Amino acid sequence: MEVTVWFWVLFNVFVLGMLALDLGVFHRKAHEVSLREAGIWSAVWVALALVFNLGIYLYWGSRPALEFLTGYLIEKSLSMDNVFVFAMIFSYFAVPRAYQHRVLFWGILGALLMRAVLIGAGSYLVKQFQWILFVFGAFLVYTGIKMARQKSHGVDPENSLVVRVFRRLMPVTNEYRGARLFVREHGKLLATPLFIVLLLVETSDLMFAIDSVPAIFAVTQEPFLVYTSNVFAILGLRSLYFLLAGVIDRFRYLKLGLSALLVFVGFKMLVLEWYKMPTAVSLGVIAAILTTSIVASLLATRRDEWRGGPGVQSEPHDPSAVVGDAA
Repeated sequence: MEVTVWFWVLFNVFVLGMLALDLGVFHRKAHEVSLREAGIWSAVWVALALVFNLGIYLYWGSRPALEFLTGYLIEKSLSMDNVFVFAMIFSYFAVPRAYQHRVLFWGILGALLMRAVLIGAGSYLVKQFQWILFVFGAFLVYTGIKMARQKSHGVDPENSLVVRVFRRLMPVTNEYRGARLFVREHGKLLATPLFIVLLLVETSDLMFAIDSVPAIFAVTQEPFLVYTSNVFAILGLRSLYFLLAGVIDRFRYLKLGLSALLVFVGFKMLVLEWYKMPTAVSLGVIAAILTTSIVASLLATRRDEWRGGPGVQSEPHDPSAVVGDAA
């Protein structure tokens, strides 16, 4: 598969154009994203990914197209864990829904930059040291087992090192100032709680990227396929959050499904020296894992509703309790 520099340039121009269109036209003013709007944008991003996949098939053939699709499904699935964490952070800081899209926009822009760096580093390591795939595989197996044993999603806003360090460097207002991340009051530059939320979103995505980026190298080592599948999965993450934010608690077994996915992908990388599993088989196994976890979650939720079991509601926190007084 030969990829010239123009493919990279055109794809990144497309991504920047879509981001500019998103923020500059459709979300120029902060507003609460409706379920209908989130559903339309989710469908748009999935459709664009599938059209891009069709282009890969027509230009490079079936094998790269299947590798892209499998990688996209892996990254899209693992990004579901981000949705849980975003919901927890927004709930903890009582972020108004009108400002959540702005936070996710800048958060995902930062995520794209981090993914590009990690993918570049990973591609270089794989090319120079083929044995690094075994390290990636062992890491994914460990991460999958650890994820299955964790009760929470690994983010503690109240005890976050990022929040504590930032508070030492810059004072933070007690309340939100609209959709602004920084304000100048009495001649002093202050951060707002919305910027603290953005820091936590970026930090959590960095942790997820360290888990998910190695996973796609089990499918393909072609940098262009790794990068584009990651980007399409991340670009659809905002609309996916707003689509699922109200029903996240229904997917109770999805976390176990994602941990099983990581273990499977890690195991596949560990045995790569002796057995290279066909991409179509990998795609089928991944789809079966995700389908089983989602169906089991929905059946369990319906069973609890039939029995009249109470749901668990998380209480929002006062942002000033975490960020402290403005100095």
